[in-house]
Amino acid sequence: MADKKARPEALPRALYERELLRLQTELVKVQEWVRAEGARLVVVFEGRDAAGKGGTIKRVAEHLNPRVARIVALPTPTERERTQWYFQRYIAHLPAAGEIALFDRSWYNRAGVEHVMGFCTKEEHQRFLHQCPIFERMLVEDGVLLRKYWFSVSDAVQEERFRRRLDDPTRRWKLSSMDLESITHWEAYSRAKDEMLVHTDIAEAPWFVVESDNKRRARINTIAHLLASLPYHEVPPPALELPPRPPSTGYVRPPRDLQTYVPDHAAGLTG
Repeated sequence: MADKKARPEALPRALYERELLRLQTELVKVQEWVRAEGARLVVVFEGRDAAGKGGTIKRVAEHLNPRVARIVALPTPTERERTQWYFQRYIAHLPAAGEIALFDRSWYNRAGVEHVMGFCTKEEHQRFLHQCPIFERMLVEDGVLLRKYWFSVSDAVQEERFRRRLDDPTRRWKLSSMDLESITHWEAYSRAKDEMLVHTDIAEAPWFVVESDNKRRARINTIAHLLASLPYHEVPPPALELPPRPPSTGYVRPPRDLQTYVPDHAAGLTG
């Protein structure tokens, strides 16, 4: 049965935004530390549909350089990829020195949706549970900083979020028939998650569970934990100075009517 824990109070928006900005400033320091040290950081975000993974990833990456911090959200595997070693297509997206990879779902698809919905065989599922700890130990042994977060959402809150997405044209795309079908497989997903944790919650790469019924708390708690888990330090920025603008050499801008401008839609707006 679903855990009927009390829902935590929402953080006041002003407090949330102030702390989020402080944490995001620290994430920029992490980025510069990663670049300076040649570190490789992998952060795995997993959880049920509508658990808040995407919103948290968005806040993590919001002020980071996309050339350093990449969001990895892979589509359904191709026919060719289905014949590869399961971990093979994920390996191609692991970071090189000085890079961060944020996995919006990851190789753990096999432990969750693929297993529950019958997209892999029982033998493939069991092989994954055996190989995954070996794979992750290899990453950590090679120096990769691996962090894994499971976003835990209650059945009632998940259903609320699904209903809001159905009614919101800007978020309707987030829903698929597969997402809605997860409601009828709630307990199967719970059992799959429990089995996954038994096999893959290892000392070298432990799982950290994020209570995510409240999105603001989940984002703040995840980022704060991630920062606390990293041995980063502030890297002094290079000394930069704005040079003086040189005197004009006679350049004259072409007439405006020779170029096509975007219409001023904003001018027609009223309060």
